[in-house]
Amino acid sequence: MSATSPLAASDGAATKSTSQDGEELVLRAILDRLPKPTGWGVEFGAWDGRYLSNSYSLITDDGWHAVLIESDPKQFQKLLKTWHAEPRVTSLNRIVGWTGKGALDAILSETDIPQEFDLLSIDIDGNDYHVWEAVVAYRPRVVLIEFNQTIPNRVDFVQPADTSVNQGSSIRAMVRLGKSKGYELVATTTFNAFFVAEQYLSELQIEDNSIECLRPEEGSVTDIFVGYDGTVFLTGSRVLPWHNLAMHGSRFQVLPRYLRRYPLDYRRWQLALYYLYRGRDIVKRSDSSGHGLALFRTKLRVGLRGLSRGAKG
Repeated sequence: MSATSPLAASDGAATKSTSQDGEELVLRAILDRLPKPTGWGVEFGAWDGRYLSNSYSLITDDGWHAVLIESDPKQFQKLLKTWHAEPRVTSLNRIVGWTGKGALDAILSETDIPQEFDLLSIDIDGNDYHVWEAVVAYRPRVVLIEFNQTIPNRVDFVQPADTSVNQGSSIRAMVRLGKSKGYELVATTTFNAFFVAEQYLSELQIEDNSIECLRPEEGSVTDIFVGYDGTVFLTGSRVLPWHNLAMHGSRFQVLPRYLRRYPLDYRRWQLALYYLYRGRDIVKRSDSSGHGLALFRTKLRVGLRGLSRGAKG
């Protein structure tokens, strides 16, 4: 389990987990420290109710009640098969959104779940931020939510609220949203962040719940830097994780190889080509009034004057 938090799984916790990265074990460590459990949880997308589930053992081993929501019709049939004989589980074939009848508040109002319950698990590969933001009528004590692990901790990024977009949001954006709703970050795994309602933070005895403390970036984030000669370098992760494709530094170069040199060391022909190359970019961005083209011509004249003033030959 690659969880990051001062929390440790309790002695009585299960040693195996159906969740993706040990999330169930972290949940148990959190829930064991909270008073007066309700024994209710919500999870979506629930898939088949077992595969990568964050609630499966809580239902089977701890007798929880659960609302499990899955949008895919085929997976929903598998979900029904998993829990058809369990009256404590309500299975719903719905698309969870953030407005109207598709908002989680509206969907949960059709069930018996209390307004305050123990766990809300959100994993819908994109609009997780917007779905959580729209939850106002219910108050889960623990929120487990997916974030885009390739985004650096310092970046506050929220994908558009659009069901056709699957980009994900950064952990910093999730922490900001959590604080606005009265929640504090307490743990992370590679893909998920754990929040508790702020009144329970002291129960977990976490001295530092900053993003920097609870979520290391190593192995997930791609860093880009630039050499003095204009060469673009990639470090860290060099894979598109959801497509399993390698990222090569050669494909990220802005300058052609013959212009990757410290500008003060350009020869005359390189300096001329540099202004032509730079002008091509300006022309591409030219608007209908021709301002871009005029700017290019001005910069080219300045550059050519520089050739006669001592550029190396």
